[in-house]
Parts: sequence; C-alpha cells; structure tokens
Amino acid sequence: MRWFRNASVMAVAVAATLGLAACGGGSDSGDKPAAQSKGGAPIVVASFNFTDSQILAEIYAQALEAKGYPVTRKLNLGSRELIYPSLKSGELQFIPEYQGAAITTGFGKDAGKTAQEEHDQLAKLFEPSGVSLLNFAAAEDKNTYIVKSDLAKDKGIASISDLKKLDKVVMAGPPECEKRLPCFQGFKDVYKLTNATFQTIQEAGPRVEQLKSGAVTVIPVDSVSPLTGDSNYTVLKDDLNIVPTENVVPAVNKKVLDERGADFATAVNAVSAKLTTDVMRDLNKRVDSDGEKAADVAKDWLSQAGL
Repeated sequence: MRWFRNASVMAVAVAATLGLAACGGGSDSGDKPAAQSKGGAPIVVASFNFTDSQILAEIYAQALEAKGYPVTRKLNLGSRELIYPSLKSGELQFIPEYQGAAITTGFGKDAGKTAQEEHDQLAKLFEPSGVSLLNFAAAEDKNTYIVKSDLAKDKGIASISDLKKLDKVVMAGPPECEKRLPCFQGFKDVYKLTNATFQTIQEAGPRVEQLKSGAVTVIPVDSVSPLTGDSNYTVLKDDLNIVPTENVVPAVNKKVLDERGADFATAVNAVSAKLTTDVMRDLNKRVDSDGEKAADVAKDWLSQAGL
C-alpha cells in the first residue's frame, strides 16, 4: 500500500533523521557461527515508518549479515518524499519497496496491471537515478477496504461496487486518501459512489473505533493487517481495480550491486522467493498485536525459512 502513510514527521530535521535514526550494525545471529565477513563499507538498509516495512528491512538486513555482508540500518524514516532523495543520492542504498505505490506516489505515473509489468516499469523509472530492482516477492501490502461483517451480511455487500446498495456511505481515512485514486477519489470517479462522503481521521486506531461504533461505513487498512482476518470485518473486493498490485521488491543502489556481485543478488532474491502475504500478515500481527520487536520476528522467520 504505502502511498498514504503519514508524513507528519517531515518537520523534524530530515538530515538529522537520516543521519541518526534507528539502530545500525549487526544483529544477534543466534547459535550459528558467524559468516565470513565480506568486508567493505556497510550497506545502508532503510525502511518507511510503518510496521511491515521495518520488518522487511530487518529480514533483508539480517539475511545479508548471515552471509557476511556488513549492514547499517536506518529504519522508520518516514514517507517517500523524505526517503527518495537520499536513495537516489546513495546515502540510503537498500529499501524494500512496494511496486504499485512506488510508481504512483514515488513517480506520479499510472501503474501497470500485473506485478511483472510494474516491475519492468519501476526499473525504468529508477534507472536514471542509479537504483536497480531485484526480484519481486509474492508478498503484497496494499490498500484494502473493510466494513463490519454484520453490515455486509445484512445488506449483501461483498465488493466496493456493492456499497451502492446503501443510502449513505462514510469512508474514514487519512487526509491524503480523499484525493488519491486508489482511495476515496477512486470511490467517486471510478466506482461512481454518489452516496459516499469522506471523513478525515489521521490515525488508524481511531478509524477502527469509528468503524466499530458504526459512525463510519468503510475504512482502508493494509492487506497484511490482522483486521483482514478478523471475522468481525469483511474485506471488500476491489472489483474495478482502483488499487494496483503492491508486490514487495528490493530497490538497491546500482553501485552496491555492481561492487557486491552475483552472490549479493542471490542472497536477496532467496529471501524474496519465500516472502508471502500470509507470512507478512503473521509477522505484522506479532509486532502490532503481540508487542514483539521487528528484529526478533524477522530473526525467527529467517531461521524457520532456512535463510
């Protein structure tokens, strides 16, 4: 998903954020013997300021460390507006991206219809900035829309189009959702929901509470959110496809790829090959609902996956 993440941290000195944010250096490798160090300058791995981005950054960082690559982490940095200039300059060198949002929000273009089309498109958009893409994962994190299950059952609502059956629809979302095509703008322009109005609620928690109370009808959530598997809520089918595919893809500084060679790309692609949406939903739940640390759940999954 990732186009409507909160950029309110923007006012805090960006340079200081990039220079000082988050933990650097290696993570505990458990009982396994330390890999032979590949040497060279640490690879700067970054993340956006939401849970699964931080988990993904930890997964890739720890997998690289297990292969002997030195890594520095700069996590929880904020939105693309903050991160892309530093990615393009080489100050940040590796970030797990989301293909559709990178195209639509990062570059202001219309995204392709399939994951492969998006991958080819995004690779061309990044190329002039010296950033390359490795293989995309099956895992997606995209905008998903939920309503209360009792409403869905009572009114026969299974898709966004079905919201036309209601006299009144209130969507609650962050302010940028109102003008974004994959969000409320798409409800109006593509789905032609003349019965829909928008209410700005910045934070996710209060949006869920308003949905629970019945004050609002529908809210956007991440497809990896535990709410999508909660029987109290029904995920609406995006039958007119306003939300592009959002496969996870590592975006990496081309100079790093050239210097580190095929073994580096192989190590990263091996991780992507095992990442699924169900995996990410489970790991997100462990962090958001169970209170575990992103680094710990990343380490557990890597161990279970044999990586």
